[in-house]
Amino acid sequence: MSHTYELTAEVRERSGKGAARAVRREGKVPAVIYGDKKPATPIALNYKELNLKLRAGGFLTTVATINVDGDKVRVIPKDYQLDPVRGFLMHVDFLRVSRGTTLTLELPVHFINEEEAPGLTRGGVLNVVRHTVEVHVPADQIPENLVADLAGLDIGDSVHISNIALPEGVTPTITDRDFTVATIAAPASLISEESEEEAEGEEPEVEGEGDEEEETEE
Repeated sequence: MSHTYELTAEVRERSGKGAARAVRREGKVPAVIYGDKKPATPIALNYKELNLKLRAGGFLTTVATINVDGDKVRVIPKDYQLDPVRGFLMHVDFLRVSRGTTLTLELPVHFINEEEAPGLTRGGVLNVVRHTVEVHVPADQIPENLVADLAGLDIGDSVHISNIALPEGVTPTITDRDFTVATIAAPASLISEESEEEAEGEEPEVEGEGDEEEETEE
């Protein structure tokens, strides 16, 4: 399960672009907490502290506690904006998380036992179709990732969502098909060899054979 963390914030009295710029000049990040049928709360958080959490990974899949002027609120980041040129954190949207909340998240897929996959040891290539899978998951039981076991897979084999043991309470949002997560493809050298063998096995065509027409005399 993802490790939770706590941040300290203060309520923003003003909103708008001008107020947001003023917050950033103070070394803070403007943000908002919404959801759970309560009014949105504009807040400001310490830039360095929040940026460290963002860069550590798993930011959008980890429940956090924000201490807003002494009131502790459980949240999960739903979105954030970066400056398109300089890349610094500009704004974050947090969703309130109450007991029993079910979230829809993109969980990363972690592949294990690559050394036990005959297709990979023979030079095959792991072709990842989905690096993340969208799932419904209880807010109190968010796994860090989904684990795909490659042991025993050969060239041409695939990993489908049904091959992944999903943690309790986790269900994929796509339910109408057993979608592919990854495949083990043949190496380029093997494909080239097979193409050459097929070309050698073909009989050459004789130019003009079967194409001659009978001449007619007038």
